[in-house]
Amino acid sequence: MAAGGGSGAGAPERPYEMVVFGASGFTGQFVVEEVARAADGGELRGALRWAVAGRSREKLQAVLKRAAERLGKAALGAEVGVLLCDVGDAASLAAMARQTRLVLNCVGPYRFFGEPVVEACVENGASYIDISGEPQFLEGMYLKYNERAAEKGVYVIGSCGFDSIPADMGVLYTRDKLKGTLTAVESFLKVKSGPEGSRVHDGTWKSAVYGLADQDNLRKLRKKIGYTPVPVVGAKLRRRGLVFYNQEFKEYCIPFMGSDGSVVKRSQRYLYTELKETPVQYGAYVNVGGLGSVIKLMFAGFLFLLLVKFSFGRKLLIKYPEFFSAGRFTKEGPTQKQMDGTSFTMTFFGEGYSEGQDPQNGKPNVKICTEVKGPEPGYVATPIVMVQAAVSVLEDAACLPKQGGVYSPGAAFSKTKLIDRLNKHGVEFSVISKPEI
Repeated sequence: MAAGGGSGAGAPERPYEMVVFGASGFTGQFVVEEVARAADGGELRGALRWAVAGRSREKLQAVLKRAAERLGKAALGAEVGVLLCDVGDAASLAAMARQTRLVLNCVGPYRFFGEPVVEACVENGASYIDISGEPQFLEGMYLKYNERAAEKGVYVIGSCGFDSIPADMGVLYTRDKLKGTLTAVESFLKVKSGPEGSRVHDGTWKSAVYGLADQDNLRKLRKKIGYTPVPVVGAKLRRRGLVFYNQEFKEYCIPFMGSDGSVVKRSQRYLYTELKETPVQYGAYVNVGGLGSVIKLMFAGFLFLLLVKFSFGRKLLIKYPEFFSAGRFTKEGPTQKQMDGTSFTMTFFGEGYSEGQDPQNGKPNVKICTEVKGPEPGYVATPIVMVQAAVSVLEDAACLPKQGGVYSPGAAFSKTKLIDRLNKHGVEFSVISKPEI
């Protein structure tokens, strides 16, 4: 059953090809706009049948009206459905899942609200994608639902937003552009903002608070899964310090605290164990600027890590995100002007071995630099990436893994046209410097 949703022989056609769940949420509204843009652009074979889903009909209709206005239309067509369902009502989630081939889940934090949606999709034959950057949720869903999803022929693919498609697919893009064997990659994220500055909605902040508070359980979960060790091929990639100066960018950098590292590792493990491809080592970092920025960040980070250990501290962090993040995270999220003025660049430095060279002997003898760049990460790039991942699930079904299951983006989309689709929509992958020996 390709891409779930009752597309097997003799199965009745479902009313919708995709449903945006949590459509009236802060991120959901932008995902709706992007789906409307994709439907308008004729990117799928035939007209796209889609729906929005959530608790309030009035809010959902308001989101559709906003999307139509943003696209310069009087209204969206009658082909767009409105479904009422609640993450706390299993029957309503099942009803939603039965009506579509694919659910785009925008309701977070996923550790609290994600599993009921995954379960409803798997049990009712719909594929599922989300924009979670929460390793415990992502890997927990693999443990609980991978076998059942495989039985049902559906695909459950987490991290289909800025977390972590640019990183995961960026590593694969770098590998594919190197003539030889890529063995190690480091990525450096730079977010630029305009005169208005940049802001992030506090939903992301909450996910970070709960995620860092639960590191012990993540370790236990990984032990329970019993991951197959991934061998180190080629020279071992050295781990950088907590703060270091990067001569390439003339800026200080720190390890990236998001889910990119764990997601890339899951993809590389799958590609090694299932497709016998050479695994790539990966390190993720973020550029933070000058020494003043480093000092401020270290102080804020120390306070955050101290408070997150205690229940009362977590309550303070959740209640006052703007104060504890020095204004970066707010309950209102960014303004349109802030989003318009913000962009990201993720630069990848790869090394490996030229064709005919044995990666098990000697030092790496070839290098490559690639880049993924795009608009504001959270609410412009993320909807683009999520919707194009959804289009790939529907349109590139023959290129997805042969059987359903719970996958990371790189595992699911490595053979699809996702990178080509993203390039056409403003999230651009390119080679900066060709391989040098």
